[in-house]
Amino acid sequence: MAVRPAGHQAAPAMAASEPNRLVIPSAGVDAGPMLRLGLDADQEMQVPSVEQAEQPGWYTGSVTPGERGAAVVVAHYDTARGPALMRDVAKIKAGDLIEVGRADGSTARFAVREIQQVDKKDFPTNKVYGKTDRPELRLITCGGPVRDGHRTDNIIFFADLVK
Repeated sequence: MAVRPAGHQAAPAMAASEPNRLVIPSAGVDAGPMLRLGLDADQEMQVPSVEQAEQPGWYTGSVTPGERGAAVVVAHYDTARGPALMRDVAKIKAGDLIEVGRADGSTARFAVREIQQVDKKDFPTNKVYGKTDRPELRLITCGGPVRDGHRTDNIIFFADLVK
């Protein structure tokens, strides 16, 4: 069972509403609109293009942020052109808030419960995309050293919907 960060109370699930903004005060992130991302030709989750490096993307194969289940949002740490939206990812700590603005005018507020950095070859697919009985967020970006023009790791933030 996951431990909820101190000072945050669990919130009930919200109705479906597509995300349109990502705000992470601790990392200086305030960005939108949110891109709609699906699967690419290799059946892997799409990521924002290099031209969209300052925009977050919501994986449409997941629930909308705030609904019961795991909502998945991705954003670049950097690209070949330089720093991107998640450039200050190291400033995000357990307990920090991640806010997702929604099309219905509401905001889903999540508290970071766990941060995991993994080699992309060891990506925890079930932990990220698996079923959950409460509203959760998975925010994914890249990290680690650059090898063959790409970062070797993923940094994954696991967060719970809070009041």
